[in-house]
Amino acid sequence: MLVAGFPAGSFATNCYIVAPAAGEECVIVDPGQDAEAGIDELLREHGLKPIAVVLTHGHIDHMWSVAPVCGARDVPAFIHPGDRELLTDPAKGLSLNVGQQLFGGVTFTEPDDVRELSDGTVLELAGLELTVDHAPGHTPGSVTFRLPETGQTPSVLFSGDLLFAGSIGRTDLPGGDHPTILRSLAEVCLPLPDETAVLPGHGPQTTIGRERAANPYLSDLAPSDGPNRGL
Repeated sequence: MLVAGFPAGSFATNCYIVAPAAGEECVIVDPGQDAEAGIDELLREHGLKPIAVVLTHGHIDHMWSVAPVCGARDVPAFIHPGDRELLTDPAKGLSLNVGQQLFGGVTFTEPDDVRELSDGTVLELAGLELTVDHAPGHTPGSVTFRLPETGQTPSVLFSGDLLFAGSIGRTDLPGGDHPTILRSLAEVCLPLPDETAVLPGHGPQTTIGRERAANPYLSDLAPSDGPNRGL
């Protein structure tokens, strides 16, 4: 499996490209601010053809470039319905003053083809099986995407802004809720095997085992079984 990524824009939001191998079809995860050039470079380098964009949530730093990326390549965008309104009005995910400062006269539109995600869905795209887990708390429509273990490659979790190396997503923006994000961490992250690679929305890669052992936000949480959590 091929996973490549880079921090996009002034927010340094991790944008990932995922494919079974070089020269294959691929999926783009979270194309943030000014992500088009980095995406094009990775596609050329690995000979990849994108067939979809998937969004972990609707905050502007994760979806800034979704419309131009989808439009240029005629591919759909996938997002949870809880965050879909942020595609056209990202200021709703921020305080009003912050939104005004960031966007000015910039307007945002949905891609032509938007498809909504639901909890437990398995997206079969580009020869991959991405399991969607609804993980609210950072935003109402936050999700994670899981890839199963294959051969010597451990399972992979694209955690968005749910779980970071040593931290978790903020809950002080509109739609955020701290007890809810703790519940999502217990239901979505903690049941996963320790060797699961965590590719977060910001910062370095980590593993579930490392976060289980050292992340202070997880120290008092116990795994909570839920539907469609197993790998």
